[in-house]
Amino acid sequence: MKKKLNSKFMLIAAIAILVTAVCSIGLFYSILVQQIYDDLKANAHVISRLDFEDASQKVCDQLSEDGLRITLIATDGTVLYDSMEDETKMENHRGRPEVERALAVGEGRGMRKSTTSAEHTFYYAMRLSDGNVLRIGKESGSIYHLAWNMTMLTLGVGLCVFLVCAFFAKRMTKRFVEPIEKMADNIVLVDEREVYEEMRPFVSMIKQQHMDILNHAQMRQEFTANVSHELKTPLTAISGYAELIASGMTNERDTEHFANEIHRSAERLQSLINDIIKLSELDNSDLKLEFEPIDLYALATTCIDQMQIAAQKNEVTLLQEGGPVTINGNKTLIEELLYNLCSNAVRYNKKGGSVTVITGMKNQRPALTVRDTGIGIPKEQQDRVFERFYRVDKSRSKSTGGTGLGLAIVKHIVVQHEAQIELSSEEGVGTEVTVIF
Repeated sequence: MKKKLNSKFMLIAAIAILVTAVCSIGLFYSILVQQIYDDLKANAHVISRLDFEDASQKVCDQLSEDGLRITLIATDGTVLYDSMEDETKMENHRGRPEVERALAVGEGRGMRKSTTSAEHTFYYAMRLSDGNVLRIGKESGSIYHLAWNMTMLTLGVGLCVFLVCAFFAKRMTKRFVEPIEKMADNIVLVDEREVYEEMRPFVSMIKQQHMDILNHAQMRQEFTANVSHELKTPLTAISGYAELIASGMTNERDTEHFANEIHRSAERLQSLINDIIKLSELDNSDLKLEFEPIDLYALATTCIDQMQIAAQKNEVTLLQEGGPVTINGNKTLIEELLYNLCSNAVRYNKKGGSVTVITGMKNQRPALTVRDTGIGIPKEQQDRVFERFYRVDKSRSKSTGGTGLGLAIVKHIVVQHEAQIELSSEEGVGTEVTVIF
């Protein structure tokens, strides 16, 4: 990648330098030609003031030494005077383009190969007041030499600029690619402050995504380990009790006891599997939920009716407060949320305690609150109760059939509904969980 990027930078620099050089040389040549014609015109106006019959030959000889060729042409094309050739031996110049143009409009110019000298020459011709044409010529050899020198100079400067660009392109490429290479090696070690400003948002985003992937992978690994451990416990119990019954070494009373234990372990195993399946469904990013208007008060009433047997078994009273309040949500998931909150409140309660389900408005938003008078949650553990398989009282949870996944499911449902969850608890007094939709 570095080599390819560096080559691209150098190619762009070479093209830019070449285009600039060509344009500069073309512009220089155009300006130079225009300057030559302007000089020839100025010289022609000065020379037109001379009287070719009375003027000193020294003046004309001096102009010839400067590279200027002076020709005086009659209206019929006859050469009357030429500073470099014998005019008597020269052919008629009536057909020369610059002469024709001067006779027609007053002045003419052009660059062509001279018939007389066989050299490429710049010409400027002007019609004098007596009708004759004064033509000034300058051979292009010196001009081409100057243009060639200018071209070499431009190319030399261009080469130097290219070498400088190549040096900086290499440095820029290295600086551009270096953070990417670091990210490829270990993105966690990349400091956003060490890369150039334009790349910081990209590095921060990739780094955050990488950290999220690592955390998610770690959570899945922990979840798999916890699932294996949680499933192993009831399966071991079922296997052990079944083996004792199958051996025929138990009496009728023990067989009944072991059968009850097998039944209880099987129920716990089924609860675990159901909760794991539910969490897997909620973890699915492609899960599409159907939302509909739901009356929280009516759902709470149904949940309380379903929890009556479990509440009576634990000697807990179920109460309902508030009134009808409607939310837009998935009915099945909201029922699951209510059941898990109420089930936890009953399971971790005290004998003679109560569970109150409240529906209403909080901060001008629909809210559901489940309040219990149970054992409460220590303050240092309140931030972890929504983690998978985390239990405040592990022995009590297992004895009452808890899987440790109930509040994790609740948290997922809350996220799916873009709601907020609040928990307040005091050890030995009770717990209150509020979901604000």
